[in-house]
Amino acid sequence: MIKNIIRGLQVYSGAYGLISKLKLWKYFIIPVIISIVVFAMIFVSAYGLSDNLGEWIAGIWVWETGKATFTAISTFIGGIVIFAIGLILYKHIIMALSSPFMSPVSEKIEAYFTGKPAKNYVSTSFSKQLMRGIRISLRNLSKELLYTIPILLLKFIPVVNIFSTVLLFLVQAYYAGFANMDYTLERHFKYKDSVTFIRQHRGLAIGNGIGFLLLLLIPVIGVILVLPLSVTSASVIAVDLLFDDDDEIGFEPFDKIELD
Repeated sequence: MIKNIIRGLQVYSGAYGLISKLKLWKYFIIPVIISIVVFAMIFVSAYGLSDNLGEWIAGIWVWETGKATFTAISTFIGGIVIFAIGLILYKHIIMALSSPFMSPVSEKIEAYFTGKPAKNYVSTSFSKQLMRGIRISLRNLSKELLYTIPILLLKFIPVVNIFSTVLLFLVQAYYAGFANMDYTLERHFKYKDSVTFIRQHRGLAIGNGIGFLLLLLIPVIGVILVLPLSVTSASVIAVDLLFDDDDEIGFEPFDKIELD
C-alpha cells in the first residue's frame, strides 16, 4: 500500500512536462474556471459560517469560567469542519462538471503512451460522460461523508484528534484519486467494474489524491494547477495499469519527454 501511494505521488514529477509536450493546456481552460469559481464560493462560505458554527458548539458550555476559551476553540474546530466538508463538496462538484472536458486529455495520453489511438470499449458521449461523472461524484460523496463525519467527531478527543486528521486526509485523498482515474476508466469499464478496479489499486488512487490535496494548499496557483496536474498523473497511472502486463507503474512517457 505505502509503496503504491509513493508511486502515485511520483507520477506528478513529469505531469507538467507531459501536458506541455502534448499541448493539453487548452482542454483545461473551462475546468480551471469551474475550479476557481467553486473554490471561491466554498472559501467564502467556510469563512462566513465558521463563527456561527463555533458559537453553536460553544452553547453546550454552560459555565462562565472558560467560556471565552471554549468559544475560541469551538470556532477553530467549526472552521475546520466547514472547510473539510467544503473541500469534499469542492472536489466532487468540479470533478463531476469537468468530466466531459477531461476525456480528450485522457485519450491523448493513452494514445501517446500506447502508440495507437485510444479506443472506447464502452459507448460514451458528452452527456453520458457528464452523467457518469455526476453518478461517480454522488456515490463518492455519500461514501466520503459516511466516513468523514465520525472522523470529525474524533477531533474533540485529545491525542486521538492527531490521528483523525491523518485519517481524514487519506479518506479525502482516496476519493480525489478515484475520480481522477475514472476519467480514463470510463472508456474501458462500466460503472461497477471501474469501482472494483480502483479498489484493487487503492494505494495508487490515494497517492494521486494526496498530490491533489497538497496542490490545493498552494495559494491561488494550486487551484489553477490542481486539475491539470492531478488528472494528467491519474491518466498515466490508469493507462499504465490497463496496458502494462507487469502491473507496475512505468514512467516511459516522462522518459521520452526528458530525451526529446
